[in-house]
Amino acid sequence: MDELMFLNVTPDLAIPRHELEYRATRSSGPGGQHVNTSSTRIELLWNLTGSQAISDEQRERLRIKLVSRLDSDGRVRVVASGRRSQRQNRREADERLAALIKYALRVPKKRRPTRPTRAAQEKRLAEKKRRAEIKRERRAELD
Repeated sequence: MDELMFLNVTPDLAIPRHELEYRATRSSGPGGQHVNTSSTRIELLWNLTGSQAISDEQRERLRIKLVSRLDSDGRVRVVASGRRSQRQNRREADERLAALIKYALRVPKKRRPTRPTRAAQEKRLAEKKRRAEIKRERRAELD
């Protein structure tokens, strides 16, 4: 898929760029006079609730996993201000959003309970008997 038209998240998921909203604002922190005059901080917003790129099942999973990152309009917000140029911060914001979505869409493996082996059970019981014997001997010494 064309890198200019889509933000690639996974091999089977790409978000169209027209669904992403970028805002450039002034960054804080060190940088001297340069930081006071240039809008290099990038705020990336993606409307999760209105996106056509994901299925309803994916939307629900993302809504649950990213509940703390959603605003009242159902948009995911990512901010990048670590670089000195707007282009670099925009690329960083894209990478962060893609990583966030990829992480949230990951389906955890179902845990299958295991049983201890017969040898492990026997070892545990033998250790219990040994401890009980030690305590019984101590009790006999006190009497």
